[in-house]
Amino acid sequence: MSNAAAAGGAGGVGRGRIADYAPTYGALAALVLLLVANSIFTPNFFDVNNFRNILLQVAPTVLVAVGMTLVIATGGIDLSVGSVMAIASAVAATQLDLGAGIAILLALTAATGAGAFNGVLISGFRIQPIIVTLALLISGRGVAQVLSRGGQLIPFSNPSFEFLGKGVVAGVPVQVFVMALVVAVAVFLMRATAFGRYVVAVGGNEAASRLAGVKVHRTKITVYALSGLLAGLAGLIETARLGASDAQKVGLNIELDAIAATVVGGTPLTGGRATVLGTLVGALIMQVITTGFVMNGISYSWSLVIKAAIIIVAVYIQRPKVA
Repeated sequence: MSNAAAAGGAGGVGRGRIADYAPTYGALAALVLLLVANSIFTPNFFDVNNFRNILLQVAPTVLVAVGMTLVIATGGIDLSVGSVMAIASAVAATQLDLGAGIAILLALTAATGAGAFNGVLISGFRIQPIIVTLALLISGRGVAQVLSRGGQLIPFSNPSFEFLGKGVVAGVPVQVFVMALVVAVAVFLMRATAFGRYVVAVGGNEAASRLAGVKVHRTKITVYALSGLLAGLAGLIETARLGASDAQKVGLNIELDAIAATVVGGTPLTGGRATVLGTLVGALIMQVITTGFVMNGISYSWSLVIKAAIIIVAVYIQRPKVA
């Protein structure tokens, strides 16, 4: 039996089916209901410019949430993504004198390294993911502020770099293209590669996966490194869009939206299943709620309450059934 096949068995019956990687019917139904409700109660909601703004605002969240989906599928969690975004933002903004390409490479390297560091501590030293990533959540924001000269706002003017956040190709914003590409690659990885099977197998039953020959240690480090990479990319997009780096605000609280999108999309916090397309739907649900509230003049605070309620309901629905 090959490692991939063994991993599929270790993850549990039915792992690797196409349905495992599709959004849940509940998430799709919720998104449709939200769109219908906004078409009735929100003037100009279906305006083309409004939909464009929704896609622009949701793109960074989707990038972070895709990485979060892989991490959660292994049974972990990554609370540090917002701080990793800030680190990437600070590195890029302070290194733009070297050229946009080098600044982007350095920023993504730093972000990926931060994620891999999480993975090493979690897998190699067997420290709980919530503890490790919470530590980086706190320290990473401090590192970003140190890099940005004490947390100063760093404005810049670099058309090549800003194209990442402000550019348009064939009428479609570049960051939307980036989002679509990342989602497509993630779906391919999870559906068609041994790595995808290893991810869900490790989350489904780590001990059985190890016995089946799955490289559990390498898989965990890889998913946390990918989470860091995608968080760094999201940070670069946010920085390019704003034309400045603000280490205190870039990525602030995005880990909550990413976890919400992942869970609402159908990936259980217990691991063993990954629904990348579901995560995309979950992120859209969260953004549509926020946009609808803002356009109706309702306080943003209420959208947070609604999002929290949705998360609780989603987790409740996914809870293990007691015989």
